Amino acid sequence: MPSNHFTETDLHNEWNKFLGEMQSKDIIVYNAISSFKLRKKDENTVEITYPSESAKSEFEKVRGDFFNHFMHKVSHFNIVIEYKNDITLKKEIVTKRKIFDKFAELNPVLKDLDEIFKFDLN
Repeated sequence: MPSNHFTETDLHNEWNKFLGEMQSKDIIVYNAISSFKLRKKDENTVEITYPSESAKSEFEKVRGDFFNHFMHKVSHFNIVIEYKNDITLKKEIVTKRKIFDKFAELNPVLKDLDEIFKFDLN
């Protein structure tokens, strides 16, 4: 099988196209894998940095789709994938309740007000 040269730019361009398609096709998988970082480690190795094991398992569902397309696009069929976990990529969803709790730590009177007025922070 051929092993033509490909650049990191090729990898990033195809990844961004794939993410765009995934956003319209399956938003749950898109949200899980959109923070992944792909890097060309050497001529045959692509390193994928992921935020959590659950995100990695979502990626495993679509990994074949992406890499089959990419390998045909660049005509390089000997690509090896290495995974690296990096929890700093994890996206935290900040809700109104979390913001309120943070302020309530600074000012405990807010908790009393919440009990009296029953704030709707959903």
